[in-house]
Amino acid sequence: MMKPNPRGNTRSDRFLPVNRQIRAREVRVITEEGEQLGTMPVPKALQLAQERELDLVMVAPNVVPPVCRLLDYGKYKYEQIKKDKRVNKGQKGLLREVRLRPKIEEHDLQDKIRKTRELLAEGNKVKITVRFRGREIVYPELGWQVLKRVAEALKDEAVASSQPSKDARNIALTLAPTPTAVKKTQEAKQDAKAEDTQGSEKPVPGDGNGQAHAGEVRQEPLSAP
Repeated sequence: MMKPNPRGNTRSDRFLPVNRQIRAREVRVITEEGEQLGTMPVPKALQLAQERELDLVMVAPNVVPPVCRLLDYGKYKYEQIKKDKRVNKGQKGLLREVRLRPKIEEHDLQDKIRKTRELLAEGNKVKITVRFRGREIVYPELGWQVLKRVAEALKDEAVASSQPSKDARNIALTLAPTPTAVKKTQEAKQDAKAEDTQGSEKPVPGDGNGQAHAGEVRQEPLSAP
């Protein structure tokens, strides 16, 4: 613990100063369980955190004095990331983006199509963007051809939700999943889950008396010499 974080450039880090990032003179300290330890100078609070092998995290910077909590900041960040992933996974109908190049290799294009199909199956809209670099912009027909191939490959799972758009360096097409495709994917997942459940409950063959034969080893008595 007690390692200063030199990269305080994420949103959560800006709102949660940790250890040496804390600039206040004194803070009110509470434990991870909510026990009040009182107000103390920051150096003393840092020493207390170090003794407990925890971090000093400012959780309420806008009160006087600021409130800091003693906790394992690495574990806290990990739990927050897991929580955010669960929230994002539960959200449907998001607008996702898949980026392509006008001269994309065939296997890369197929990977992008497969990824787009997965996003559509989850109920998301997908913006297919072809990005041009340098002199590639003088060959816009290559980008249109890529978009056309993607749309053709996904014609049974998606429809264009708007007209293709073009700006200085990009052309884009937004695809929306068809209700039929989403329903079919959900049914396939349910069927697969049911098969797995049934497969795990297969009985072991026996002799009718509850004795299993699979892998049975008989111990024969030794004959006298």
